[in-house]
Amino acid sequence: MPRLSRCFLAAALVLASAGACAQGVYHDWNQVQPPAPPALVKASVDPATTAVLVLDIAKQTCNAESRPRCVAMLPGVAKLLAFARGKGVPVIYTLGAASKPADIWPEAAMQPGEPLVTAGPDKFVNTNLEQQLRDKGIKTVIAIGAAAHGAVLHTAASAAFRGFNVLVPVDLIASETPYAEQYTVWHLVNAPRLGERIKLSRSDWLD
Repeated sequence: MPRLSRCFLAAALVLASAGACAQGVYHDWNQVQPPAPPALVKASVDPATTAVLVLDIAKQTCNAESRPRCVAMLPGVAKLLAFARGKGVPVIYTLGAASKPADIWPEAAMQPGEPLVTAGPDKFVNTNLEQQLRDKGIKTVIAIGAAAHGAVLHTAASAAFRGFNVLVPVDLIASETPYAEQYTVWHLVNAPRLGERIKLSRSDWLD
C-alpha cells in the first residue's frame, strides 16, 4: 500500500475512534454495569446534635400514580418519626411550592411547633434551614423523603457541603424507579467531598 494511502487510512481510523469516544457514556450505555452496592452503617443518634429532615412527603410528590415506592415506605416513615420524637430529636419538614401541610401524608404528619420550609430540590436555597439547624446546635441530619433524585440528593449534598454530617436511611427515600434511587445513593457516597460527610443506613439500624 502506498505510503500516502496508509496515512489516509490511519487518519480515518483515528477520526472514527474519536467519533465513537465523542459520544461518551451514551455510546457505552448498554455496556455499563452497576457497581457493587455501597456499604450501610449502623448509627447511634445523639438527640442533642441530630435533626430529621422530612423532605416533600406530600401527596403531590408521593402518590400511588407516580411514586408508589414512596407510598410503600410510609409505615417506615411513621416508625422513624416516632423513634426520633421519642428521643427528643427535632423534626423539620420541607415541601415544594405546590404543597401545603394538609397535603402531607398522615403517616408523616407534622406535630405542633415543628418547623416547615418551602423550596425547590435544594432546601437550603432561599430558606433559613441552615440557620435553624445552627441555632439548634445540629451537627448531623437524617434525610428521608421524596424524591430521592431531587430533594434528597440535593439537600443531603448541600448539607454536607455546609459541614453537616448526613445519614440517609436507604429504605426511606423513594423515586419513580429503583434506578433513580440507586444512582442517588451511589452519588451521595462517591461524589467528591460528599463521601466524607454522608453515610448510608437503614431505618431499623438507628438507635
